[in-house]
Amino acid sequence: MASQFIPRAVFPTLDSLPRSYFLGHHKSGLSKMKTLLSSIDLIIECRDYRVPLTSRNPLFEASLAGRERLIIYTKRDLGSNQKKADLQREQIIRQWHAPSNILFSDHKDRRDIRRVLQFAREYAANLMSLTGLRLMVVGMPNVGKSSLLNALRSQGVGKGKAAFTGAQPGVTRKVATGVKIIEGTDESEGVYLVDTPGVFMPYVPDAEAMLKLALCGSVKDTIIPPTMLADYLLYHINLVSPDLYAEYHTPTNDIVALLGAVAEQTGRLQKGGTPDVDASALWIIQRWRTGHFGRFVLDEVTEDALERKKHEESSMVPSFHQAKKADKEAKRARSKRPNITTG
Repeated sequence: MASQFIPRAVFPTLDSLPRSYFLGHHKSGLSKMKTLLSSIDLIIECRDYRVPLTSRNPLFEASLAGRERLIIYTKRDLGSNQKKADLQREQIIRQWHAPSNILFSDHKDRRDIRRVLQFAREYAANLMSLTGLRLMVVGMPNVGKSSLLNALRSQGVGKGKAAFTGAQPGVTRKVATGVKIIEGTDESEGVYLVDTPGVFMPYVPDAEAMLKLALCGSVKDTIIPPTMLADYLLYHINLVSPDLYAEYHTPTNDIVALLGAVAEQTGRLQKGGTPDVDASALWIIQRWRTGHFGRFVLDEVTEDALERKKHEESSMVPSFHQAKKADKEAKRARSKRPNITTG
């Protein structure tokens, strides 16, 4: 009789893992956001539904304080699988932020977009400003800010895309001018939304948080080896259901075995027929990002999780200079490792 499969209970992260992706346009974008605050009525902060805790950037708490905020958890469809569990999770997330306003969105779902537009209309009506309402959308890289803007513009005023989008972070690199998402009336000029570049945090103290952000596409796929990222994904898939990859391999904790099977079945082979493990790893990761390898949340959502996260941030976040030094040391350590190829 075959032994019962036991998934890994923990994932062994490496000390040499990069802990930062804070680029030049992130820093300049954040500075520009600060200068615009006086003309902004409401901030919309986007967070990735799959990582509701990890996609929270502490920089926004300090830099954009003083303006009311609407938090929208995007990509809800990619982290949603079971209705009852989803409702319980969303109830806890609302409790985290009470009494602030929270919305959940799949930008392809017209009902979700209508809820955001309705919130903006009501907010504008209560503001009673002749110059209209000015919103600014912020968030970590690749959490869906530009996609949200385009969806709001399409439904709100019936116009095409105003912002470029892409699978990799960094498509939006500058703070844009305001884009109209709701037409004006005799009493108001309408509602305008300002798009901004995604801003990463200067330092990620938790190595597993860095893996989560990379898996969700908040850092470029060249920053962390794809096989390591695929291994982290396998760890989570096994906790949910190994059946998600049953067409390629029996339940396994061995990422090399799974990637080899995927390479064989999808034709991702190098000369001589050896599996291209990196290409297979990237393929698996992209499939998960589009909902074809399971739809689930990577963060553990509990009632006290947000407070614990804030406490960790206050006690562990170093200065930006310390972060840069730590990241340089990590890069130096990685460069000294032997280049091993898997055949």
